[in-house]
Amino acid sequence: MVQVLKVAVPVPLRQLFDYLPKKGELPPIGGRCEITFGRRKLIGVVWEFGEAQVAEHTLKPITRSLDNAPILSKDLLELCRKAAAYYHHPIGEVIATALPASLRKGETATIQGELIWRITAKGTHAQADNLTRAPRQKEALLCLQQHPNGLSRPALTSFDIRTQALNALAKKGWAELVEQAPSVSSWQQQSPLSEAPLVANQEQNVAITAINNTTSFTPFLLDGITGSGKTEVYLQTIAERLMAKQQVLVLVPEIGLTPQTIQRFKQRFSVPIHVLHSGLTDKERLHSWQMAAEGQAAIIIGTRSAIFTPMQNLGLIVVDEAHDNSFKQQDGFRYSARDLAIWRAQILNIPVVLGTATPTLEHLYNAQQGRFTHLQLRQRTGRAQAPSIHIEDCSNLTPLTPLSEHSLSAIHRTLQQGRQALVFINRRGYAPLLLCGDCGWQSECPHCDAHMTWHRVAQQLRCHHCDTQRPIPQRCPNCGSHHLLDRGAGTEKLEELLAAQFPQYPLIRIDRDTTRRKGSLAKQLTSVHQGEPCVLVGTQMLAKGHHFNHLDLAVMLEADAGFMSADFRGPEQAAQLILQVAGRTGRENTSGRLLVQTRQPDNPLLRLLCQGDYHRFAAELMKEREMAGFPPFGHLALFRAESIQPSDAQQLLEAAASPLWAQQEVMVLGPAPAPMERRQGRYRAQLLLLAPERRTLHHYIPQLIQTLSQHPLTKRTRWHLDIDPVDLT
Repeated sequence: MVQVLKVAVPVPLRQLFDYLPKKGELPPIGGRCEITFGRRKLIGVVWEFGEAQVAEHTLKPITRSLDNAPILSKDLLELCRKAAAYYHHPIGEVIATALPASLRKGETATIQGELIWRITAKGTHAQADNLTRAPRQKEALLCLQQHPNGLSRPALTSFDIRTQALNALAKKGWAELVEQAPSVSSWQQQSPLSEAPLVANQEQNVAITAINNTTSFTPFLLDGITGSGKTEVYLQTIAERLMAKQQVLVLVPEIGLTPQTIQRFKQRFSVPIHVLHSGLTDKERLHSWQMAAEGQAAIIIGTRSAIFTPMQNLGLIVVDEAHDNSFKQQDGFRYSARDLAIWRAQILNIPVVLGTATPTLEHLYNAQQGRFTHLQLRQRTGRAQAPSIHIEDCSNLTPLTPLSEHSLSAIHRTLQQGRQALVFINRRGYAPLLLCGDCGWQSECPHCDAHMTWHRVAQQLRCHHCDTQRPIPQRCPNCGSHHLLDRGAGTEKLEELLAAQFPQYPLIRIDRDTTRRKGSLAKQLTSVHQGEPCVLVGTQMLAKGHHFNHLDLAVMLEADAGFMSADFRGPEQAAQLILQVAGRTGRENTSGRLLVQTRQPDNPLLRLLCQGDYHRFAAELMKEREMAGFPPFGHLALFRAESIQPSDAQQLLEAAASPLWAQQEVMVLGPAPAPMERRQGRYRAQLLLLAPERRTLHHYIPQLIQTLSQHPLTKRTRWHLDIDPVDLT
């Protein structure tokens, strides 16, 4: 049999494809090659060499080899293999997820030298006064003469030097455009610290010692209340790895956390620190990826996809805010970066630290079973005290009054004392509903089973599920009445209300609408950190990881929504959010306070949570989960189908599920309409599989995938599989 390349191709097919090597070109395993696939040219990755199972004349050769060396190391190839098998996802799409967009387009994987403009020997002696009739050329010549080592295009732009003038100097032989060799970092040859570490307390010392004394695979659950100094534990354990000349990967759940994390790390360390997140350009992401792969980045800080970053000598992985659902990809390849971090650490035989103030029930269960080493931080650092949580009965509030009188009074007292207050609601816009007071018409989305939110600043109705946008109607579309009313509140309405209530104090609104521009979030947070009394209004962006030294009070609206969720994880996620918001307060020498506005003041779970003991609350939820067999006592797989016709998705899932109804090993829940049945113009149905053993669950999934793939309804129905789903809505 002829020797062929087994190539992972970025298409939704669960197989490798055979190609012949091009004469004189043999890409390595883990290297890229350009191939023809049907009428398209695609970039694939060589997975292995093997024997062809068909005649040689039926095989195509690769178009060209793109890499002389693997761009995906053995550990990353193994991570992709394991992820493709566990999530039952096509290996080619998994590999594509692991590569930056630039590499998926065929750009070079090696670090390129920077193009710079440099003065020539002839230009050094040129007289700028001879260019009085060409002032732009004169400025360019003087600038290059003052910088004989050359300047990059961005640097020249900052001096207002134009390309046309530089090209004119080049024609005279006075300047030249050259490629400067990439600088090689020597961070391993110097001390990694730029400032001394803080003095750790006893609990922190126990955690730091445990992690530093571990050189093999060990998952650590760093379970510390907000303000207990988890970041200092990260920093001191990272310093140990850097001194051993090892690299470190730090995962954070959202882009909003990276600026403050980078700032904190740059204050402590004198080594190269690079970031990877979706807010970067393709070129910026590729540069950070290359620096990590070449060993020139000592620390990589990134969001979910950064788990696939190649690193020459990775010694530690840290997952901050490890409970956060943002680590789970919600479309396409639905992987959990948190779980992949554990797998990658296991493959490399290195420690991994999962840090959180509110561990998931799965992580607490793994700690109880001895799978994770449980490190607890139960006291706040310095003289900071744990925040108190108070239930504010708002069952009698009218729809036009989002904040109670007691909450407003508490905010007023806080501001008068020269401190800061936060009003939290996890909803953007002005109001979640616009309705007609005469006929009852409501602002429903034409494509989703959801209301359109009134965004008053933009003068639009927007659906937060499909992004449909419409102008605000001047009268009711149904009856023509002008009697249009808003119901509920979002961040815009709270901003308006609080600005009118406290006009003498600055008001800072932080949500996705106010932080769209690059650097806007950092700018707003800078004004908060200056310490002047102010009111913050924000969404979940403010609940995670931020350190506000002058914030004493938080007021949380609609905190009980999660306790009424159709998702069994709702109470757990609501509790995590409540404690995260409470933890933003009282970070220095003052006692922080959270007022939880609720229409369910007698909810026993909420009352238990407000005592401040998350672990007691989690223990109660754990009992409920065990009785139901839900995670961590069972394992879930979610099949969801969507179609233009309401019945097609349901029928497709019924055909897939029918062979399982007779057996007892797996509980089949559904198929049934999704909690939001219509979304983006399609009707959605879902099928949930629940099994006490992971192996049992995965045994039946390939059978369902085959049925779904071959069923005639697949031609007009889309479906996907989500292993370990975190959102059932």
